[in-house]
Amino acid sequence: MKIAVVGATGMVGQVMLKVLEEFQIPITELIPVASERSVGKTIVFKGKDYTIRSLAEAVEEKPSIAIFSAGGETSLAWAPKFAEAGTTVIDNSSAWRMDRHIPLIVPEINADQLTKEDKIIANPNCSTIQLVLTLAPLHYRYGLRRVLISTYQSISGTGVKAVRQLENERKGINGEMAYPHPIDQNCLPHCDDFLENGYTKEEMKLTNETKKILHDDNILVTATAVRVPVVGGHSESVNVEFLQEFDMVELKHILEDAPGIVVQDDPLNNVYPMPINAHGKNETFVGRIRRDETQSATVNMWIVADNLRKGAATNAVQIAKYLIENKLVD
Repeated sequence: MKIAVVGATGMVGQVMLKVLEEFQIPITELIPVASERSVGKTIVFKGKDYTIRSLAEAVEEKPSIAIFSAGGETSLAWAPKFAEAGTTVIDNSSAWRMDRHIPLIVPEINADQLTKEDKIIANPNCSTIQLVLTLAPLHYRYGLRRVLISTYQSISGTGVKAVRQLENERKGINGEMAYPHPIDQNCLPHCDDFLENGYTKEEMKLTNETKKILHDDNILVTATAVRVPVVGGHSESVNVEFLQEFDMVELKHILEDAPGIVVQDDPLNNVYPMPINAHGKNETFVGRIRRDETQSATVNMWIVADNLRKGAATNAVQIAKYLIENKLVD
């Protein structure tokens, strides 16, 4: 079982290596891949040194699985080349997510739609994954009519440059800026680029990917995505209107029984999800669950997850695990 990790030296790539080890994926040969300036350097995986390879070299190795976290341009250029060589690509960029021929997968929800013929598989956006993981079991029971999301997203979603900006600002150092404004002691209602409709790409990812994963274009989804000075973990305030009325006790039981979700909902004892506690964990945490008293069949929730874990690396590795266990890769 040869597995390539493309973007192995990046923030998400490094977490992917940790998760591959934690999940005990049966790797016979790891092929770490990074940019040309990193080729020839070494990384450590399970106590062993591995030499970083180029993309061309990795394609020639014909790995069973290649997990990509190297940006959309790299994925568009190289994922088809790996696929042509017989490799199954799990791509963490936005490049393939809305292609109608490419499955967009959260394993707890829709891994069963995967076949051996799916050679490129898209990993959803980080903020989408924790959202749909929570919405899916409720959708199956009550039906979703409208979802209103406000996100509070970690700077690690932008990358190392953003983390460095925050650190520099806290030390009073003038350095390279990842954002058009300071991020320390600030909130930026600006995640990704703005589009002609006034929304950002991040906000439209939440809208479009949610509908695709849940196979329902009739769900009304609208979002405002905000970058906050948190290093690890995305948080979301979500207002959900259902097609059917719900019982609060039953709703909470549905979430408690759902795979990948941990309910933390005891506000009188100060128990609710927070990114500081979600950091380094693979689960999605849900709390502040309460009925919206302004209209019927509507609930408010607070959803938190580590964006580098379940929002990226963990979800990709879970897809790889499913492929291996179900013999969908050679």
